[in-house]
Amino acid sequence: MTQAKWTDIGALEGLSAQPVSRVRIDGTALAVTFKDGVFGVVSNACNHVGGPLGEGRLDGDYVVCPWHGWKYHRCSGQGEPGSETDFVPSYPVKVENGRVMVDLANATPRVKTPHAPHPLARPVTRAPGPLRLLGLSTTAMDAQNPRFSGSDHVLKAAVDAAAANGAETKTIKLNDLNFRTCEGYYSKAAHACTWPCSITQMDSKDQMDQVYEALVHWADAIIVATPIRWGAASSLYFKMAERLNCVQNAITIQNRVLIRNKVAGFIIIGGQDNIQSVAGQMLGFFGELGYVFPQFPYIAHSRGWTHEDMENNVRIVAHSEELRKGAEELAERCLGMARTLIDKDEAPASIERGGRKAHRLIGGD
Repeated sequence: MTQAKWTDIGALEGLSAQPVSRVRIDGTALAVTFKDGVFGVVSNACNHVGGPLGEGRLDGDYVVCPWHGWKYHRCSGQGEPGSETDFVPSYPVKVENGRVMVDLANATPRVKTPHAPHPLARPVTRAPGPLRLLGLSTTAMDAQNPRFSGSDHVLKAAVDAAAANGAETKTIKLNDLNFRTCEGYYSKAAHACTWPCSITQMDSKDQMDQVYEALVHWADAIIVATPIRWGAASSLYFKMAERLNCVQNAITIQNRVLIRNKVAGFIIIGGQDNIQSVAGQMLGFFGELGYVFPQFPYIAHSRGWTHEDMENNVRIVAHSEELRKGAEELAERCLGMARTLIDKDEAPASIERGGRKAHRLIGGD
């Protein structure tokens, strides 16, 4: 044992007033807990991605990381049942003359048990083969009582045309997937929003992994189709978009561009207007992920504010040769640009983005 270095970290009265406190002393950040008259002191930094345990909460005798919910025994630093081989450093602690003292020289070692990486975490490299196009449907409907979807109808024309021209294709309907809403890890700290998404890593039933796999690893080009809902894209589109923050955030925290040499196009179908506003949001969002766009990157249809006769809207979309041909040509433009990008392979793998950089908490460990 190293000679003790007992250090005063604060008054008993103050530190016992709350179950979990974060204390920084002599360059070391600590998570201090108080329960049943006993103090526990462990490192502030979680083993996962360095979350601040001192800003967490107690679950019995375990301090819970506020970022992703990892748990460690508040006195020993041992991981919760199922993760017993993981340890964060723990420190001897005592109370003298109303002051809480910690031996900073005799912390137990940090132990990070190797965990198999999530399949999505593999290097992003394009597999050989034909061009690959993903159709991404964002419309919502009752699966037991389906209705005609104009955006899905036009999307199918685009995907079918790509397949007829030799591309490998698939369609993902968000309405068929069971995936959780974004839980705002980025709002806790930029480094709390990880790639792969923390939700997907922790919840094997979360089916957003199918979208991540297709967008990041599989598709060379994507066509996203949405109805217009109150002047905006569908609610499912925005539910997906929020979960894609982790793709963009890989640039912010790691300067790692996951989307390279990939093209996006859009289909926007609405009974009422606001096409250009919907398109603008989609272009801005997917541009931030790293996608590029062909000339004339979207096709759309709307009959304007006064046309509430949905039966006629459906009939027009269902029988429109103009929309069918537009969808086919959109797929052709997307795949043509994807081929050019793949052949040149000039897209950056990292990029400076003018002030968009995240900094870790000072003294996380």
